[in-house]
Amino acid sequence: MLNALTIDVEEYFHAHAYERVIDRATWDDLPSRVVNNTHRILDLLDAHDTRATFFVLGWVAERQPALVRAIAERGHEVASHGHAHQLVYSQGPEAFAEDLLRARAALRAAMGDDATVLGYRAPAFSLTNDTPWAFEVLREHGFVYDSSVLPLADESETRTSSLRGGKRSGVSGVGRFASRLPSDLWEFPLSTVPIRGRNWTVAGGGMFRLLPLRVTEWLIDRINREGQPAIVYLHPWELDPDEPHVPEAPPLARFRHRLNLDRTERRLRRLLEWGDFGPMRDVFAPQLAAA
Repeated sequence: MLNALTIDVEEYFHAHAYERVIDRATWDDLPSRVVNNTHRILDLLDAHDTRATFFVLGWVAERQPALVRAIAERGHEVASHGHAHQLVYSQGPEAFAEDLLRARAALRAAMGDDATVLGYRAPAFSLTNDTPWAFEVLREHGFVYDSSVLPLADESETRTSSLRGGKRSGVSGVGRFASRLPSDLWEFPLSTVPIRGRNWTVAGGGMFRLLPLRVTEWLIDRINREGQPAIVYLHPWELDPDEPHVPEAPPLARFRHRLNLDRTERRLRRLLEWGDFGPMRDVFAPQLAAA
């Protein structure tokens, strides 16, 4: 089965582990590492004849348009990660729409005005039960699919998991697999598996760096045996153990952010050797054709 490989293109200092200690006003003063790290991923994917979806932050696209063009020219899907890496549930509909528009403008400025941007992923998967309006805003601005929901609530919904700010993860009515929303938008939630009454993240971010690769492969295979593709996600900074240290960040945040950064590239290479992966537009082509 073809599984989806997705890359959230952002700088290391955009990570929410550092949001309270790195002032947004200083972002342009910090050393940029996203270009080299993303090209490492592009070279690795070329070596395995694999294509992926790159959810590119508008802030990055404005400053590194050549990087966005390189992603597209090498056959990958370019989608939106928003502009300023702001949590959706911290915005209202108008601010969210402005963020979407600025990000799309940056992507099209890099690739051409006729470039197609089908998909969106929210920073920190911050579409929650508190942001039902976000789906309609996405559809109004031409998006065909979203991949922002992290369905961590247990199946019975007798208890829920929380994201930052105490917001409930997941969205009412959206399960673990693809679903068409009332707004006529497809939702492709992040992959989770139910274990002892709770859904657990499978193949992305800290869990990809924490779990033994064989466990990750087994969990992906479990989803495939259920007849569904898995969605894997990574960030370019996760391949960069030499990124600058941020000692001001809380110890737990630093630990979670930097855990096994020196192993991610090797694990990704082995994962590409193990399974078949492609961009969202290919993995979910039947759903998108009907959109």
